[in-house]
Amino acid sequence: MDLSMSVNSVTISVEGMTCSSCVWTIEQQIGKLNGVHHIKVSLEEKNATIIYDPKLQTPKTLQEAIDDMGFDAILHNPKPLPVLTETVFLTGTASLVPPWDHIQSTLLKTKGVTDIKISPQQRTAVVTIIPSIVNANQIVELVPDLSLDTGTLEKKSGTCEDYSMAQPGEVMLKMKVEGMTCHSCTSTIEGKIGKLQGVQRIKVSLDNQEATVVYQPHLITAEEIKKQIEVVGFTAFIKKQPKYLKLGAIDIERLKNTPVKSSEGSQQRSPSYTSNSTVIFTIDGMHCKSCVSNIESALSTLQHISSVVVSLENKSAIVKYNTSLVTPETLKKAIEAISQGQYRVSSASEIESTSNSPSSSSLQKSPLNIVSQPLTQETVINIDGMTCNSCVQSIEGVISKKAGVKSIQVSLANGKGTVEYDPLLTSPETLREAIENMGFDASLSDTNEPLVVIAQPSSEMPLLTSTNEFHTKMMTPIHDKEEPKTSSKCYIQVTGMTCASCVANIERNLRREEGIYSVLVALMAGKAEVRYNPALIQPPMIAELIRELGFGAIVIENADEGDGVLELVVRGMTCASCVHKIESTLTKHRGIFYCSVALATNKAHIKYDPEIIGPRDIIHTIESLGFEASLVKKDRSASHLDHKREIRQWRRAFLVSLFFCIPVMGLMIYMMVVDHHLASLHHNQNMSQEEMISIHSSMFLERQILPGLSIMNLLSFLLCVPVQFFGGWHFYIQAYKALKHKTANMDVLIVLATTIAFAYSLVILLVAMYERAKVNPVTFFDTPPMLFVFIALGRWLEHVAKGKTSEALAKLISLQATEATIVTLDSDNILLSEEQVDVELVQRGDIIKVVPGGKFPVDGRVIEGHSMVDESLITGEAMPVAKKSGSTVIAGSINQNGSLLIRATHVGADTTLSQIVKLVEEAQTSKAPIQQFADKLSGYFVPFIVIISIATLLVWIIIGFLNFEIVETYFPGYNRSISRTETIIRFAFQASITVLCIACPCSLGLATPTAVMVGTGVGAQNGILIKGGEPLEMAHKVKVVVFDKTGTITHGTPVVNQVKVLVESNRMPRNKILAIVGTAESNSEHPLGAAITKYCKQELDTETLGTCIDFQVVPGCGINCKVTNIEGLLHKNNWKIEENNIKNASLVQIDESNEQSSTSSSMIIDAQFSNTLNAQQYKVLIGNREWMIRNGLAINSNVNDSMTEHERRGRTAVLVAVDDELCGLIAIADTVKPEAELAVHILKSMGLEVVLMTGDNSKTARSIASQVGITKVFAEVLPSHKVAKVKQLQEEGKRVAMVGDGINDSPALAMANVGIAIGTGTDVAIEAADVVLIRNDLLDVVASIDLSRKTVKRIRINFVFALIYNLIGIPIAAGVFMPIGLVLQPWMGSAAMAASSVSVVLSSLFLKLYRKPTYENYELHARNQMGQKSPSEISVHVGIDDTSRNSPKLGLLDRIVNYSRASINSLLSDKRSLNSVGTSEPDKHSLLVGDCREDDDSAL
Repeated sequence: MDLSMSVNSVTISVEGMTCSSCVWTIEQQIGKLNGVHHIKVSLEEKNATIIYDPKLQTPKTLQEAIDDMGFDAILHNPKPLPVLTETVFLTGTASLVPPWDHIQSTLLKTKGVTDIKISPQQRTAVVTIIPSIVNANQIVELVPDLSLDTGTLEKKSGTCEDYSMAQPGEVMLKMKVEGMTCHSCTSTIEGKIGKLQGVQRIKVSLDNQEATVVYQPHLITAEEIKKQIEVVGFTAFIKKQPKYLKLGAIDIERLKNTPVKSSEGSQQRSPSYTSNSTVIFTIDGMHCKSCVSNIESALSTLQHISSVVVSLENKSAIVKYNTSLVTPETLKKAIEAISQGQYRVSSASEIESTSNSPSSSSLQKSPLNIVSQPLTQETVINIDGMTCNSCVQSIEGVISKKAGVKSIQVSLANGKGTVEYDPLLTSPETLREAIENMGFDASLSDTNEPLVVIAQPSSEMPLLTSTNEFHTKMMTPIHDKEEPKTSSKCYIQVTGMTCASCVANIERNLRREEGIYSVLVALMAGKAEVRYNPALIQPPMIAELIRELGFGAIVIENADEGDGVLELVVRGMTCASCVHKIESTLTKHRGIFYCSVALATNKAHIKYDPEIIGPRDIIHTIESLGFEASLVKKDRSASHLDHKREIRQWRRAFLVSLFFCIPVMGLMIYMMVVDHHLASLHHNQNMSQEEMISIHSSMFLERQILPGLSIMNLLSFLLCVPVQFFGGWHFYIQAYKALKHKTANMDVLIVLATTIAFAYSLVILLVAMYERAKVNPVTFFDTPPMLFVFIALGRWLEHVAKGKTSEALAKLISLQATEATIVTLDSDNILLSEEQVDVELVQRGDIIKVVPGGKFPVDGRVIEGHSMVDESLITGEAMPVAKKSGSTVIAGSINQNGSLLIRATHVGADTTLSQIVKLVEEAQTSKAPIQQFADKLSGYFVPFIVIISIATLLVWIIIGFLNFEIVETYFPGYNRSISRTETIIRFAFQASITVLCIACPCSLGLATPTAVMVGTGVGAQNGILIKGGEPLEMAHKVKVVVFDKTGTITHGTPVVNQVKVLVESNRMPRNKILAIVGTAESNSEHPLGAAITKYCKQELDTETLGTCIDFQVVPGCGINCKVTNIEGLLHKNNWKIEENNIKNASLVQIDESNEQSSTSSSMIIDAQFSNTLNAQQYKVLIGNREWMIRNGLAINSNVNDSMTEHERRGRTAVLVAVDDELCGLIAIADTVKPEAELAVHILKSMGLEVVLMTGDNSKTARSIASQVGITKVFAEVLPSHKVAKVKQLQEEGKRVAMVGDGINDSPALAMANVGIAIGTGTDVAIEAADVVLIRNDLLDVVASIDLSRKTVKRIRINFVFALIYNLIGIPIAAGVFMPIGLVLQPWMGSAAMAASSVSVVLSSLFLKLYRKPTYENYELHARNQMGQKSPSEISVHVGIDDTSRNSPKLGLLDRIVNYSRASINSLLSDKRSLNSVGTSEPDKHSLLVGDCREDDDSAL
């Protein structure tokens, strides 16, 4: 290492950054400056560290460069620090002359290279690098013509290496690291630990939350490393005791940079050369994925290993390594050393070792490609059945996309296909089958010995193989980088991305890699699409590159996801030849994989590659053949969400059952009445049993049509059959499915009860007819219809309720634009034409024009134009975002003021909006349905009842045989003509059927849905939309309520709080300042500007303002402009004041002379103004401190203090200067909703913990929290971390309700046990939430929890009703109470069951009486206990970690002062609201107008 002073580093504080895109912008702009080697910007620490060349840049120039971008850059320490550089010696490897100019320009463009000196005579280059940015190996990769001069490197290597060589070995340590959330955490740890002395290498994995460290135990201990990780702010545990890598000193040297010297003679005087080789090991002893990751991580920490792929299925490891520095034997030992005695490793084969040695000098034209060129073989396949060139193209198109196929050439004349392939990935047989699957006959030619195409000398072969021999084996040279033929596409699932800057980071870094043509990353889908050259790089390596950036990456195997699928309606086809014509034309097109046209339905189904061809091109092609083609219209209305089908199905089932049930019930009631009448006769007139029977059988319904078959039984049977088999069809299917999966749900019990009742009745009837019985048997045909009616009703109601909940998602889907304006540009970006097309027809790469007020139809990048875009749809924040060339835009967001041209990057289902819809749909479907509890209960209930029923049957049979008298006494209509046995069995059966009938759990099924239905209905009437039963059930269990700040606790729009005038009023009256400021800001699109203009218009009571010219805006600083024509406003205003004064003069006695003189003088001045300076121009500056200082205005300490005070309270303070004089200070803030404090207080009084969570800074958060009485605050929380925070609270065992309004809240809303969205929020938030408050009123949060508690209470009452009938009825039905004369007939069982259902429904309807408490009720209840919190009571936690920033603890006296201040302040605020007219017009003689108001204010 040489301590050259040619590179310095400086750290500059940067204020004004708001998000990762600011970071990215600064890194991009400053990184481009001449002499800047490296820049790292940190949003958390608000600084930028820049490594630069002091000859070209100074700290001051860098600070100015950041300033010019609109940020505040402060240089705390102007003394730069020197940066260590390292010198690398490179020598030419080839016999040819390396292209020195090209090498020099390539290296100088590389970040981290500070200098290069070339000596063509000695064929060497000396490169000075910054080791923290780039290392020697990366330099060698950039210039393949040169290799590392190992000799010189040895001379340079310090004592540390020699010392370590003598050590027994390095130690590898695995640690579990908790608390990492994104890739910046991993790079922090890697940066910090990697610098420690004795740490050789470190790799931190975000996905596994672990760090693998290779270190030297004589220099540093494992404990020390753990401590250092904890210092950075993460928790670390040592997973396994450190393991010595069981390698000798030689192996260690080989694994490190320094190779062992080899004897000169053996090398045949060849210059040093690098070579890469791949070896396959067979590994026994791996059990699971963790073994795989252990081996991969252990090997990847070793240097000179370019890739490791371990397969658990094949028990193999494929390792790519540098042969000159590592041997397979060393690798074998390294694997065995990972877990002593666990893995048995044997070398399967050494596949290839590509080298840049003198022997391959003839290949120097493409040295780079050969280095990682895998083994290639060639096969010839005979193909029959090809008729034309389109067959050739389709075979080539399909086979070239197969894994492992390098190239294919098909000859129509010879009927042969020559395929070059990688034998590791495919085989001739697989290729032959693939061709046959396309409908051709294919066979392998007999002389088909696979021909090795690119081989290279193996270690056993003599190195000096003749060059031309080698050349003959090499069939096709590999093409140049831009050759599209060789490109393949892969999809990689990426996890851990949180924002747009992550996307930019991945895209930027991957594009730099050799062999990658294009990268497209979708944030919401978490997917990267990469086009690459398979000769240079493979998908697992690409995934590894993404992992190195700190994200999780997995290659998606079935890459068909990227294929576009198109459904078209084709009109004008008449016969099969039309079909053939379309199919053959389309399949000839490049980029179309598959096409199928159906004549009968007029539909075409096409699969295509969206990168090569798009839907419009396909439609044009079909139209050019003379047919009409149009898209199959997709249903954009989200009709699949409204449960219409299920509602229809259950309504039909209910009506069918009801139609047949009413007559059955009529018959049953008639029989009940008659039986009662007979019983009373029997009682009063002492009729004998025989007379009773004769009267009974003489009744009309009891008359027998055939012996044993009465009219009553026949009618019941006829009415029961349709219900049993049509009304109950669905139950039979569901019960069958449940039994198949060995579960028992309500459907099983329903089917069991109805089927047994029906079958038993039918059998009894047939037996009676067979026996020609005189007495009609008792049948249960009335049971099935009644059961089915009640159950179908319950299910129907449930689906109606579910259908209501998905309306918001349908609304979200409707946000998607339906049409897009596609434009064509010529080479100079001049617009040639534009056309309107359906949004489904937009292709990737199209240029789309979006006019002001239009929606963005797809995701894309701006290529021309400037505008502000409302992205509140996605971010939830109301501030519009500026877009210029290069910015990304999101589908569904709204363009505000400028016309933009964008290039489409994600279309169709890949757009952010589509992905959000999908996420929200998934979040909803994953939630458990309300029916669970009832189903769970009936899961136990069903077997229980069946067992009781069987027990009843058996017990009565036993009793009957032991003591027949009991049965004889209680069996109604006992007929002596029947045998004893039959009587007993019949009686026992009747009892057990009654048990089944009474125990049917349909009332259980109704208990929850009816209450939920009524509860949600009542909620909706009160402005609370509750989606289904789960949130209703869950809300009463909630223990913590988390509020978002912006738009939830506050209004979400900035409002002017205070205007302070800084000059004497006779020089510049307050109204004049307001008129000037309002006019100046009327041209600004910034939300703060809009707030100021609105305030000025209100204060001046006018709709029109003056004229503003030369308007200029500097983002992040302020505006400057010239203002004229404001005199009219002031005169109008003065007249109003005069009128008021005249009115007030009679009421208020004033010092006449004083008043008159002052008013008249001011009037004279004004009059003079209006004459002389009819259109006076004012030069206006409005902005922050930085803006004023930059324009040469001094800010005195008073003004500075009051600005600081406002900022401390979370307001934005803006300064106003007119004609280069500071004359005003305007404080703007987001105001708290009036009911917020009351809502928080009531929630606390209900025993709930209330938390505030916001992305805003801690000052603002603390200020807002103190106003509403919240004591626990999480500030500066990113949207993705909101979810983590909610999870964290849940892990503490708390049920969490989250209240939010923005899309940034929607993941947290979905994660919380109950998500509550404010109705004025974004549709996505509304969709993700479980409860939606239609009114923007926080007291509805209280009401929704209250309603939930009431509903759950009602559900519990319902369950009591549902079960009480069963608990009392089952023993009676089973005949337990027979001795005391309580006997239940089956129909009575059915009636009791019906009664339980009816009582449940009636009980639910009682919820309709719920009334929401009013604001006045709440206020009365809370009047005496409310009070604002002093700052000392509020704990603020910043970011995702739990480090709270408590305010300094105040003493008792301070607290008393604070409380008294707060109460005085509340009095003042009341007064101020009464006298607001008075205070808004300041005292004209005060020097610093507004001081008194400021003091009032500061009492807060």
